[in-house]
Amino acid sequence: MFPRVPDQHKKGKPLIPNGLGVVYVLFATVYLFLMYFLGIVESSNGISAPLTLAVCILFGGFMGLMDDWMDLRWRYKAFLPLVAALPLVYLASEWGLGTSISLPIIGVIEFGQAYYFVIIPLIVMVVTNVINQLGGLNGLETLCPAIILIGLVGLSQSNMILMLGPIIFWLALTVLNVQGKIFVGNTGSFAIGMTIASFAVITNLKSSLLISILPVVFNSSLILLTYFLTRKKAHVTFDGKQLVSDHRRSLVTIVTYHRPLTERQVVAIIALIVLLFTSASVLFYWPGA
Repeated sequence: MFPRVPDQHKKGKPLIPNGLGVVYVLFATVYLFLMYFLGIVESSNGISAPLTLAVCILFGGFMGLMDDWMDLRWRYKAFLPLVAALPLVYLASEWGLGTSISLPIIGVIEFGQAYYFVIIPLIVMVVTNVINQLGGLNGLETLCPAIILIGLVGLSQSNMILMLGPIIFWLALTVLNVQGKIFVGNTGSFAIGMTIASFAVITNLKSSLLISILPVVFNSSLILLTYFLTRKKAHVTFDGKQLVSDHRRSLVTIVTYHRPLTERQVVAIIALIVLLFTSASVLFYWPGA
């Protein structure tokens, strides 16, 4: 049913079903529609958080499908998420969500109306693309986003019902992905990136999101910077058992720089880094802390 692609970091390069992220998109959308139609999450000012979130996830999945089928150029992938930001801009402005961002050491930054029309689109654009660039190793593009999303849900317990079903379903896909049985593809990575960005905006947790996602942003910045300066891409060498690199152009290549490690060890190290930053954001922004 799903196209199979070779697993480049497994001995013999077995063919693995790709694009299972579309199943997450369908499940999350149906779940959120039920939240709305059953009245489990009430609308405010005539605007429904579940419907807004569902629209954003659908667009993220659609964009990922386009990338899987057509291999979109980076310039399109960079700016297409801005379209998905429109319902979030409307929701945030109508709900009168806070327009400031509070950061450790720096303090509070007030953006005013620019928050709705500049910062929200930037959050959506950056988060969806940096999550998408995490792909390459089994579990990396599923486990790290799951950690960030769980941290956000933990900080917004009153909105936990919005993400309860999608998180459980995504974790099931994560287990299969870590085991090397499936790939979620660009469909899954864009959809989960859109989920994280949209949920953070709707629950007004953009400050926590910015801290949690720092390792992922660093990874993408390093990849893009080295490519634009040297026209060289990050890659690792696989000897049938371990991964190793002779350069430092991404988080994966930094971790494996002259240090042979198994695929699971690399994923575990990077996931631990993301967990540390997410835990720090949760502790810093925990209610009453």
